[in-house]
Amino acid sequence: MDYWRDCGGRTRSGLALTNGNAETRKRGNATQHGPDNPGLRDSVRIGVLVSGHGTNLQAILDACARGEILGRVAVVVSSNPKADALERARRAGIPAVALTPRSFPDRATHDARLIEVLQAHDVSLVCLAGFLRILTPAFIEQFRGRIMNIHPALLPAFGGVGMYGAHVHEAVLARGVKVSGCTVHFVDENPDGGPIILQAVVHVRDDDSVESLAARIAEVEHRLYPLAIRLFAEGRLHTHGKHVQIARDAYELVRS
Repeated sequence: MDYWRDCGGRTRSGLALTNGNAETRKRGNATQHGPDNPGLRDSVRIGVLVSGHGTNLQAILDACARGEILGRVAVVVSSNPKADALERARRAGIPAVALTPRSFPDRATHDARLIEVLQAHDVSLVCLAGFLRILTPAFIEQFRGRIMNIHPALLPAFGGVGMYGAHVHEAVLARGVKVSGCTVHFVDENPDGGPIILQAVVHVRDDDSVESLAARIAEVEHRLYPLAIRLFAEGRLHTHGKHVQIARDAYELVRS
């Protein structure tokens, strides 16, 4: 698997506490993503959107607790009031909110309320972690360049409407591909079509089932997603159209 690692293994735990607002900034033809003051503790306040078990949420919480991400989870919002992820958030002392779609007359009203909740918690980066809803253009515009998603395949393959969870792995196995993996990308109006931030490869075994492949990919997801958030928090992500460039001055590409 390819992934990014801090060369010195540092966590910057000695840095001063601050609350900076993340934003996107234009620099020539490129857009820089991240906080006003990258490199400062708590520079990014993360809002995590969930619908299910919340294992990627847990990976983000754990990475924040270890000091690997210069930020913290400010709120968790679920489209499913019975999602296990809500309990994970409560155990961690994180505000947990359920916004059931059928409680709203339409998607626009739901997403307007979602925006209100995130703004009330001063969220500067939105992370989708198993969130089983397509966001409205108004929501995407409100947080443009500040919404991430993780997908359990190597986009653009096996993505788009209807490609989530076990459906993805079923399609991968049915097609007979030799490698799968996961992708972290920025979210835009095209489902699973936003600029790709990081990808990691997982080899498909001849005897793989949907469950075994999903388990191995999930393990990689739990490392890759926190890393993408860390890069955002440190101001290392720059987009040029559909391309994301990563400032690599403190990173090396390694294999494991």
